[in-house]
Amino acid sequence: MITVGHRRERPIAMQADGTLLAEGARFSETIAQLAKSTFIPKGVYRFRSHRDANKQQEDCLVQGLGRLAVERA
Repeated sequence: MITVGHRRERPIAMQADGTLLAEGARFSETIAQLAKSTFIPKGVYRFRSHRDANKQQEDCLVQGLGRLAVERA
């Protein structure tokens, strides 16, 4: 087995200082700024083939990214 990277366990502090809380808040803000949608409307979809499903996904993605570009411009 190959181990790639390692995780450092942070020690439990006797007196909390809020550093980890601030770090968690920054992480949450960063995640919130990512795309908020996959641009596919909610619902149950049934397709005759994978090709049809991929076409619908691609169309929704193109339209969504187009709208996003217009909003940001």
